[in-house]
Amino acid sequence: MMKRLIILSDLWGKKKATWLTNYTELLKNDFEIVFYDSCELAEINTTIYTEENLHQQFVNGGIEKAIYKLFEIEKQNDTIVLAFSIGGTIAWNFAMQSNRKLLMYCISSTRLRYESKKPLGNIFLYFSENDKFVPKDTWFKIMNLPILKVKGNHDIYRDKNFATFVCEEIIKNKISYSKK
Repeated sequence: MMKRLIILSDLWGKKKATWLTNYTELLKNDFEIVFYDSCELAEINTTIYTEENLHQQFVNGGIEKAIYKLFEIEKQNDTIVLAFSIGGTIAWNFAMQSNRKLLMYCISSTRLRYESKKPLGNIFLYFSENDKFVPKDTWFKIMNLPILKVKGNHDIYRDKNFATFVCEEIIKNKISYSKK
């Protein structure tokens, strides 16, 4: 049986997610992939499709709606999560509130800087060194998490080479996670 991998989109949802094939093509042979559009989970109105409008809806109740929706549809405990930007914040809080031990990969999830508790499981966070909203070094120490910074901008996850790097890590770690 294939290991289940949940992918949570960034704030743009599937409308601007052509880059996701960089991940799904590399992971499809090793995982049962389930994709969630963060906008759909959060019931975001995309009529005004601007970063500011989408962001405001997420922080004003959308994140909570998405977490609740995941509670309704995700019942499996033994899951790996790959989440991008706002999707990482949704995944983190879903893991916290459900008390599930997940293997999580959150990329450019800068809103995590506001979190004060860490969920169970193994967590890998990737941030661009040029992203001004990356959590401070002290946050990483408090959370007892390594600082994994890469060259690039906030949307580094759209880069094919970066996607290959992350996918290789996910495949490699799947084996050790399965043995726990």
